[in-house]
Amino acid sequence: MAGKYDELASQIVDLVGGKENVNSVAHCITRVRFKLKDESKANDDAISALPQVIKVMHANGQYQVVVGNIVEDVYDAVLKAGGFSDGGSVDAEEDDGPKKPADVIIDLISGIFQPMLGTFSAAGIMKGLLALITFIWPDFANNGAYTTLYTVADGMFYFLPVVLGYTAAKKFKMSEFNGMAIAFALVYPTMVALTSGEVVGSVTLPVLGTFSWYADFLGIPIIMPASGYTSSVIPILLMVWFGSKVEKWVKSWIPAALKMFFVPLITVTVTVVLGYLVIGPIATVICNLLADFFNLLFNLPAVGSILGCVIVGAFWMCLVIFGFHWSLVPIAISNLGTLGHDFILGSVIAHSFSLGAVLFAMYLKNKDQNFRGIALPAIISSFFFGVTEPAIYGVALPDKKAFINACIGSAAGGLIIGITGAVVYMSGGLGVFNWLSFIDPSGVNGINHMIFAIIASAVGAVVGFALEFITYKAPEQA
Repeated sequence: MAGKYDELASQIVDLVGGKENVNSVAHCITRVRFKLKDESKANDDAISALPQVIKVMHANGQYQVVVGNIVEDVYDAVLKAGGFSDGGSVDAEEDDGPKKPADVIIDLISGIFQPMLGTFSAAGIMKGLLALITFIWPDFANNGAYTTLYTVADGMFYFLPVVLGYTAAKKFKMSEFNGMAIAFALVYPTMVALTSGEVVGSVTLPVLGTFSWYADFLGIPIIMPASGYTSSVIPILLMVWFGSKVEKWVKSWIPAALKMFFVPLITVTVTVVLGYLVIGPIATVICNLLADFFNLLFNLPAVGSILGCVIVGAFWMCLVIFGFHWSLVPIAISNLGTLGHDFILGSVIAHSFSLGAVLFAMYLKNKDQNFRGIALPAIISSFFFGVTEPAIYGVALPDKKAFINACIGSAAGGLIIGITGAVVYMSGGLGVFNWLSFIDPSGVNGINHMIFAIIASAVGAVVGFALEFITYKAPEQA
């Protein structure tokens, strides 16, 4: 039985140069992402002209077809049309030629985080809803229903290293089960419980922070962060990368008859031991340095919080265009795990509202039905779901001035966040659902930060709408 997007998918596969020109295919929230052997064989104009295709992008070594909210259905149809295996893999080895370091880094980060983003955001939404319910009805926190629902909200965040162990293993071309086994060792209850015991020793290094250990491995200190490695990001990524090298090395010399058992045994054992003794402390240093940098920016005397929020808010959509926003996601998740809150994601709350308002101003003044047919779904997507690519690529960016006005509105919202000091306490949904992320589960700040986030969203929307309504001139109708 033919699917709704089978014809579109077939045309896309043909126009990118056919299956033989595809190394791999994946998707994010709005884009089907191809890795092509030769991007010059793809017909950008023809693909852009296809119905329901918003735009074609060349970014981070990928050929990206922006289709908006229908991306999952189109992606499934592309897999079917091209005869690609699950996950979009075509060739065992890819040869994309030399890449810029920035492209490699962004490709790695996006490839690791994109597959789990929807479920991770859903868990964040549940966390926000529970925080709101317990703020209104405190006794609900003692109910079995709360405990059950909280497992939905917190389970994925707590065991985040396991999820990343799987996605990182796929990205580094390692056995996914070996990647997960390494992650299981990181969140194993006995090891997590070590940090609640007596500190055996500690050392404080200038800038790098204080490092403590609670046990030793044959006399070598097992240095761990006080919170352990649950909910952490960088440690598991470094360990899986190292594990992929160990696995490849072991496979190169071990007899075929022994590979099934001894490759996982050697790979996981070596990686976990060195992970706890060497890689984990290195990851902790990296996390401390990143945190120090952003803390320095956001805590500059008098203007730090404001300056940081305004800068991140103003340029967030620019980062989204090139995929560079992924470079900030691990830092934000790390902040949530170590600090219990994050200021980076908090500062960009207004961007989707500003963009939606800019498009609404254009919608009111432009009576062309084709334009309105494109703009209205993009407005709804921006306001309610925080998915901005259709609005950016379909309307704002081609207009240029509209995109700049949206960035100014986003910066205005960041200004409000900076002034009020509002932060997010969880990685939640997008758009209006992101407001729930500002509710303090501890009850100290209650819904105050959510109120500030709503005000920042409204300010961003008003500024974006006003600038666009004043400056926009709709094309004259023929």
